[in-house]
Amino acid sequence: MLETYLKQRLKTKEILLMTHIVLGYPTFDDGFRMIETMVNAGVDLMELQIPFSEPIADGPVILHANQKALSKGATVQKCMEFAKKAAKAFEIPFLFMSYYNILFKYGVERFAGVTAEIGLKGAIVPDLPPEEGREYLEAMEKHRISPIFIFSPTTSDDRMKYLNSCGKGFIYCVARKGVTGVATDFTGQMEQYLSRCRRATGLPLALGFGVKERKDIDFLKGKADIAVIGSETIRRVEQGGVAAAGEFIESLK
Repeated sequence: MLETYLKQRLKTKEILLMTHIVLGYPTFDDGFRMIETMVNAGVDLMELQIPFSEPIADGPVILHANQKALSKGATVQKCMEFAKKAAKAFEIPFLFMSYYNILFKYGVERFAGVTAEIGLKGAIVPDLPPEEGREYLEAMEKHRISPIFIFSPTTSDDRMKYLNSCGKGFIYCVARKGVTGVATDFTGQMEQYLSRCRRATGLPLALGFGVKERKDIDFLKGKADIAVIGSETIRRVEQGGVAAAGEFIESLK
């Protein structure tokens, strides 16, 4: 199980790193090389985003990557084939990230079944609250893969406890209101927020939205279990090519 893997890793590491790529961007071949480079640099797990035309939680960097991947012919089937290849080639856990319309059109039960069959360990669907996701939760439970749910600074304590009761693997804590790729203040207020998250769940805590440099990672040590790096990795690749992804991850350690 994903939770077991993460807790074992945390016995030997202060904090884990999770990165994010958009499947089909810049190309599927480049994406595979990005994974290889980042795994070699020490990434512990990775989100594979199935591109969608309206990624409402994502900022301009990831939105652009989604649009480019779709314009180059990325499809759900191609993403599934790519994810199967990646899960077979690398030992870290992979998770799908996408939006509910993708699951709805593909078929929720089919999505969960294929996700498990190709070796992925979970999924993040940010626009699907558990109240509306009973079919999704049942399918994920049936296929023994982890539905990842999200806390935000505006989530009430009671709501956090409810989301925790539905989730598995880890909890994704967004650092602030808004979308990905915008500056985040790593301050005492963040520490208070993460303490509140910790009280609501026994699952590992991942913190994303705005993690860009080593000092952000250092701040999160002892407060979160996983630092999530998304938009900044894509920026680095756009500026310096695939090799820049590995160099960036190395700089965070």
